[in-house]
Amino acid sequence: MPIIVGYTTKPEGEAALRHAVLEAHAHAESLVVLNIGWGVHPETSMAREDDLDAVRRTLTEAGIEHQVRQLVRGKEPAEEICALADEVEASLIVIGLRRRSPVGKLLLGSNAQQILLGANCPVVAVKA
Repeated sequence: MPIIVGYTTKPEGEAALRHAVLEAHAHAESLVVLNIGWGVHPETSMAREDDLDAVRRTLTEAGIEHQVRQLVRGKEPAEEICALADEVEASLIVIGLRRRSPVGKLLLGSNAQQILLGANCPVVAVKA
């Protein structure tokens, strides 16, 4: 069963990827790295192809079987991550967290909270 990691090029995405690599080695599992474009301008949340190529190289050099997926379907990231985890019968989801003000959480919602509450498998949240 693979491990899902929500990836962005931001510090929280990099922290999640680093932890997911440790989990993959520890449990001899593959990774599915998921980058999601969403919001009014989905291209602003998407990783560039050269960033994704760097992720692929890192995982190949680490000897980890992997897939890198990039989705732009208009769904919230939490919904996409939980759906993919169910689809591939993931053993674990790894997400990165960043510090947000209470007002920011209120206005924007919390994808991390939605994943933690909605996932059908364990979730590891890593602070950046």
